[in-house]
Amino acid sequence: MNKYKAVICDLDGTLLNSDHTVSSYTKKVIEKIKNLGVKFFIATGRHHKDALAFKNILGLNSFLITSNGAKIHDENDKEIFSTNIPKELAKKIIELSVDSEIYRGIYKDDFWFIEKNIKGLDVFHKESGFSSIIKPFEELKNEDVTKFFFISEDCNKINELEKTLQSTFKDSLNITLSFENCLEIVQKGVSKGCAIEKILKEENISTEEALAFGDGLNDLDMLKTVGKGFLMGNSHKELIKRLPEHEVIDTNNNDGVAKHLEKIFL
Repeated sequence: MNKYKAVICDLDGTLLNSDHTVSSYTKKVIEKIKNLGVKFFIATGRHHKDALAFKNILGLNSFLITSNGAKIHDENDKEIFSTNIPKELAKKIIELSVDSEIYRGIYKDDFWFIEKNIKGLDVFHKESGFSSIIKPFEELKNEDVTKFFFISEDCNKINELEKTLQSTFKDSLNITLSFENCLEIVQKGVSKGCAIEKILKEENISTEEALAFGDGLNDLDMLKTVGKGFLMGNSHKELIKRLPEHEVIDTNNNDGVAKHLEKIFL
């Protein structure tokens, strides 16, 4: 009998292919896994409303971890955990001067705010239909927010921004790269790994009885938290470097997660 009772999976670059969709093969494998009684959880940096569409597409009856662990919703889509960046800190990030080629986004409550249209971002959300709202960030300066993200076509500019943010806010914020060109910020102490510990406790499943799949640096602690963590073949190079003992499987475009689940459970 297989000792694993739970699977936790990232979305972009992991479960989703480059078209940001779930293949029919992957859907079939997950359905078979569910029928064996194995719990399947999504843990993503995406907004809850965005990720919910994929939970529904996969027919999952499980907890949903979003915004890198800042939000957890239960099987019935009720919010059971939420941690925001306090307004004093959020104000400092909004007031931070950034390069004009870096775009900024904010998740707050049920909304996703941007300052101007970000070219190519809509393709990520065609499956879910979740869309952003253009709003001057000045109007959000006195409010707490769930997550900030910074995105640019120039990875070097994102790397420089990360250094600046880490030197200023590392003691009060969790700052991670989800992609080489995307930097994400949540409150300190918030992470996918911490959220996983919470939901597994609720399910009476030990971390040793869980598997996880990821590709970005925001998946690092998640992959270390579970009994067995797998890196996608398309993973961020720094993630592979930091987890040398973890197995690297096939890429997201080659149904790496589904193939490996089939190998383990079926």
